[in-house]
Amino acid sequence: MKNHLFRQFALEEWMNQVIDKLGFYEPTTIQKKVIPETLRNKDIIGQSETGSGKTHAFLIPLLQQLDPDLEETQFIFTAPTRELASQIYEEVKKIMEYSNNTDVWRAKLIIGGTDKKRMVEKMKRPPHIVVATPGRLLDLVEEQVLQVYKAKAFVIDETDLMLELGLIEEIDKILVRCDPNIQLLVFSATIPEKLQPFLKKYLQNPTYIKIEDRLTPEKLEHRLVPLKHRKQADVIHNISKTIHPYLAIIFTNGKDKADELAGELIERGLNVGVIHGGLEQRERKRVLKEIQQLNYQYIVATDLAARGIDIAGVSHVINAELPKEDSFYIHRVGRTARAGMEGIAISLYKEEDIELVKKLENQGLNFTFYDIVKDEWRETKPYNARQIRKRKENDIDRQAWQKVRKPKKVKPGYKKKLKAKQQKIKRKLKQNEYKKK
Repeated sequence: MKNHLFRQFALEEWMNQVIDKLGFYEPTTIQKKVIPETLRNKDIIGQSETGSGKTHAFLIPLLQQLDPDLEETQFIFTAPTRELASQIYEEVKKIMEYSNNTDVWRAKLIIGGTDKKRMVEKMKRPPHIVVATPGRLLDLVEEQVLQVYKAKAFVIDETDLMLELGLIEEIDKILVRCDPNIQLLVFSATIPEKLQPFLKKYLQNPTYIKIEDRLTPEKLEHRLVPLKHRKQADVIHNISKTIHPYLAIIFTNGKDKADELAGELIERGLNVGVIHGGLEQRERKRVLKEIQQLNYQYIVATDLAARGIDIAGVSHVINAELPKEDSFYIHRVGRTARAGMEGIAISLYKEEDIELVKKLENQGLNFTFYDIVKDEWRETKPYNARQIRKRKENDIDRQAWQKVRKPKKVKPGYKKKLKAKQQKIKRKLKQNEYKKK
C-alpha cells in the first residue's frame, strides 16, 4: 500500500484506503505529532504555518471516530473566513466520497453570505459534521436550530486570525454551550499573549505542539526595491516587464488601496484580479473561481488573502506596501516557494519601513537590494550601506593588527613602525577582498 507510513498510527483500514486515494505517502511534521495525540483524546494547541498539512492532521483522526448511527452533531470545525471554512469543507467531502460515506454521513457548511432560511430548512436532521464561521454558527446555536452540547470535538483553525478579527468572543459563546469535557483542538500560526486567557479557560492540560520550521521557505529570495518618489503602480509595472510570473500576489494594507492599485495596474495593461474582505460574498466567490481557472496573472490582495485563502501556484509575492508587523510579512511571503519550489518576494520600501526590515534581518532573513533600470534588475546599495562599509573597514583594520608582530624590545618610534606594517597588511587584505568580488 502506498500509505504505509501512515500505518504507524494504527488507523482503521478504511481510513488507510482514504489516505491512499488522497495521494498522501508520508505524514507531515505536524501530522506525525497531532494525529496520535488526537486519537488519545487530548486537547491540543498546534502552532504551525499555513500549508503545513494541519487540516488533515485533525480531519483524519477525528472523522475515523464518527458514528453515523448517532443523530447528533459530533464534530465542529471553525475557521475565521468563509474561504477557509469552504476549503476545510471540501476536504471533508473528499474523505466522505473516498470512504463511500456520502449517503451515510451528514456534513454542513455554515457560513455568512448564504441564504439563512434555506439553511435552517435543511437542518431538520442534525449534521454529523459542521464546518462553520463563528458568526453564523452562533446564530444557529442561539436560535436552537443546532444543538452542540453532545459534540465530541471542536476545532478552532487560524486562532490568532480569529483574535485579530474579534471572533474569539463568538467562539466563547458557542463553547459555553458545549460539554465541558469536549476535546478542543486549537491551531494557530502564532500564540499571542491576548489569547492566553481563552486557552486557560477551555483547554484541560493540553498537548502543546510547535513546529519549528524555517521562518520562510528555503528557496525564497527577498528583494527590496526603494519606492523613492515614484508611484507604486509605475514601479510594479516596471517590475512586471522583468519577472513574467506564473501567478503573483500583490499585497496592500487596506481594501481601498487594493481597489485603487488594481485599477491603476489594469490601466497599464496588466491582467489583474482583486480580492479582499470588502467584496460581497458572490463577488469573492467569482474572483476565487477565476483565480483557480488561472484567468489572472496578478492578484491585488489584502492580508486576508495571506491567511484566509489557499491559492496554488504563486511564483511571486509583491508587497506594494510593507505591513506594520513582522508576522504579517512572514504570512504574505509564505504564499510562494511552497513544496520545495523557488519563489521571489519583492517589497517596495520607504524610509519608515527600515525598522521592520531591521527586525526581520535580526530574525535571520537576508534581503538583497535592487531597482529596475531600463527594464533590467540592477543591484543597489542597501539602506545601511555606510554602516556595512564601516563594519568591513573595522574588520579589516582588526585583522591587519592581528597579523602585526610586536617587537620584544621596544625602541623609540616603534609605534610608528607598527602602524606602517599594519597599513601595509591592510592594503593587501583590501586587495584580496577586491579580487574576491
